[in-house]
Amino acid sequence: MKDKQQETTMAAFGSVFMPQMALTRFEQGAWSTPQIVAADSISLHPGAHVLHYASTCFEGLKAFKHSDGSINLFRMEKNVARLIQSSKLLSLPQPDAATLSQMIIDIVSQYAGDVPEPPGSMYIRPTHIGTEAAIGKAAAPTASSMLYVLLSPVGDYFAGGSKPLRLLLEQNGARCAAHMGMVKSGGNYASALQPILKARASVQADQVLFCPGGDVQETGAANFMLIDGNEIITKALDSSFLHGVTRDSVLTLARDMGMTVSERELSVSELLERAAKPGAEAALSGTAAVLTPVGTLIADGMEHKVGSGEAGPATLKLRQALNDIQWGRAEDKHGWLTRI
Repeated sequence: MKDKQQETTMAAFGSVFMPQMALTRFEQGAWSTPQIVAADSISLHPGAHVLHYASTCFEGLKAFKHSDGSINLFRMEKNVARLIQSSKLLSLPQPDAATLSQMIIDIVSQYAGDVPEPPGSMYIRPTHIGTEAAIGKAAAPTASSMLYVLLSPVGDYFAGGSKPLRLLLEQNGARCAAHMGMVKSGGNYASALQPILKARASVQADQVLFCPGGDVQETGAANFMLIDGNEIITKALDSSFLHGVTRDSVLTLARDMGMTVSERELSVSELLERAAKPGAEAALSGTAAVLTPVGTLIADGMEHKVGSGEAGPATLKLRQALNDIQWGRAEDKHGWLTRI
């Protein structure tokens, strides 16, 4: 077991998979009884709807091993609800929340012994794809689909240290179509790849912060937060960006700590003005990294240091508070954990 976990820690995040997964199919108007199958066993017709018209959505959540040996899922119901919402917005067959939740519980339970010790975890990837072989359906939904749950044991995301990120502010383009932002779909990530690759090559940025028309939204794979003193500022929820579960968790903990949470519009000019303050902090939130500090913003060819340019105390405190709940080291006051 120890050797396995060492290998997991060394592997790139999300590149190691458990040999089996949970799977159900929607065909002829009904979902099949979920089964545990080999993780490399699916087959698709070359004309499958997902391959031509991107009828796909997914989720990412984690299972954590506590000191008493129990396995705990973090905010599963939120991820299940968001996958159902994404499926609906993509006109995919609507999954049943109870069935999907049980699929997650069943497959994680089967591999409970493979859940890494903290700071590792078991990353869970429910995925929903359109399977109907119908290339004439560019303007019509798929009549059949496949829903499966993959598992990937992951090590310490910060094993190499928590180096503050460099973000390029992109004001001329959006991450994805405005009405698709709240859908967790592969196409949204694909559309952000070229801007990210160009930013890495041109200014050595780690990520792109999309700010269409000066409106600060999100990066290619995470929500953005600005911390100015006791205030944490992030864009108010709308359809243009992903409604992150980690984002919601961090904001809840910030309120618990007495911080002022401002969910509102944030312009690039206000962001740069506030970021210049000595105690300012910025961070990205997401399932993989929880809360990652941002040290530099790059705009119009100029670099702007965020506060000290290093990870700030509020960012580290919030990340630790969330980790402590996930790892069972602090009270789960909000009922976020599902023990299996």
